[in-house]
Amino acid sequence: MIKEIELEIYPQNINDSESIRLLAAKKLELNPLEVKGFQVTKRSIDSRSRRPVFRVKGIAFINENPKSTRQLVVFNPVKSNKKVIIIGSGPAGLFAAMKLIELGIKPIIVERGKDVQSRRKDLREIQQNGIVNPDSNYCFGEGGAGTYSDGKLYTRSNKRGDVNRILNLFVQHGAQNEILIDAHPHIGSNVLPKVIQNIRKTILESGGEFHFESKVTNFIITDRKIFGVIINESAEIIGDAVIVATGHSARDIYHLFHNLNLTLNPKSFAVGVRIEHPQSLIDQIQYHTSERHPNLPASSYALACQVDDNGVYSFCMCPGGVIIPASTGEEELVLNGMSVSRRDSPFANSGIVVSVEEKDWREFSDHRVFAGIEYQKQIERAAFEAGGKTQRAPAQRITDFVVKKISSSLPATSYIPGVVSYPIHEILPRKIVRGLAYSLKYFDKRMKGYFTEAAQILAAETRTSSPIRIPRDKETMMHPDCEGLIPCGEGAGYAGGIVSAAIDGEHCAEAAVKKLER
Repeated sequence: MIKEIELEIYPQNINDSESIRLLAAKKLELNPLEVKGFQVTKRSIDSRSRRPVFRVKGIAFINENPKSTRQLVVFNPVKSNKKVIIIGSGPAGLFAAMKLIELGIKPIIVERGKDVQSRRKDLREIQQNGIVNPDSNYCFGEGGAGTYSDGKLYTRSNKRGDVNRILNLFVQHGAQNEILIDAHPHIGSNVLPKVIQNIRKTILESGGEFHFESKVTNFIITDRKIFGVIINESAEIIGDAVIVATGHSARDIYHLFHNLNLTLNPKSFAVGVRIEHPQSLIDQIQYHTSERHPNLPASSYALACQVDDNGVYSFCMCPGGVIIPASTGEEELVLNGMSVSRRDSPFANSGIVVSVEEKDWREFSDHRVFAGIEYQKQIERAAFEAGGKTQRAPAQRITDFVVKKISSSLPATSYIPGVVSYPIHEILPRKIVRGLAYSLKYFDKRMKGYFTEAAQILAAETRTSSPIRIPRDKETMMHPDCEGLIPCGEGAGYAGGIVSAAIDGEHCAEAAVKKLER
């Protein structure tokens, strides 16, 4: 028989399967020989007390041998002559493609950027020389923005779909088994490229297609129905439906919708800064110890508060990570965070952002639906100017930011292009400055020691989500103005991370197949 139980395990024993088996037997009040094994199903860290512990849920196998409950998804070659075009190869696009293959339909993925390996050269260019390729960067290319931004898989999207299925598909394609059990799973930017390559291999071997360096410049629409896309201004690709999964930074796709009189709606988003602390300081605050046990991961945090009816919160927190330039244009500066699987950088960074509502961009009302994007652009241009018109980032100690004082010196940073001391309160809108200044001191009440001159902020963090939503019908998931056109994922305003985007991609694939069946 099997029995589900919960255990409390100290860090020194978390990797000792025999110790955990004996602890399970003790918890069940059984002879250790009766417990043949223990399979962990979920684990999290509880650091509320002075001594951090792992909270582990799992299955004890009593008088029977342990067995795996995982099932692999089988991808057979597609036989249908029906084809669905997918614009974008981020998590929404890739998981839409795999779901189409499962349902017997051929996916054709069109990606403006390069394959995941070829992207590396362009990432080096922006890091070392400040040269931005507008079609191949940290946001654009195979795998999307998530490939080189940590691969965090924590989500609250359980009601949207089967999160475990998404995690299992990642493991099936080379991700660590630990993501199936960790409360806050992540893959790491050193592992994700190989996972993405394996997903591409599955899609190709099943009859799917990839077209890299193929930017969609127009839709082929007749009588309010879409029949394909035009790439690079000239070549046509014909399909039976089109899934638009371009991510939140592909601003040109919004202009394409607008030029074709396809409805777009503005939506709220958030902007702010990247904050960077020594990881040892965050560990000390969270784990209540001067030295983290080697079996404990680099500690993270999640903080939030309300300022003037606007939310201020931490976003995309990267323990043991680095700050990266996520710009997609030449005269802008956009920051993001990433970390490798070991999370062994001496720095911890996170976005600290303030929500932006429609009332906040009234000065850009002439731009109507694009007012939110213009709000972002103004900040991104100001940060670029402040950094000397390079990818160097303006930076300020948080203690100086709160009192609106330029920093005479700056702490060490993980940001490779470098930083320049600058009064960031002069870059950001007053509402954002006010929200950040209040929250930084408030967060210190939640995490004593958080507000310190050892921490600095870098500008600007503007791409938390899309300021535009591409509408779709709740039943068919198609755009109300065009049959067969299916907005998808984060760029369309229906997801907020890798897992939720992947789930939405699967839903959009199912909607495309229903359309073909009709």
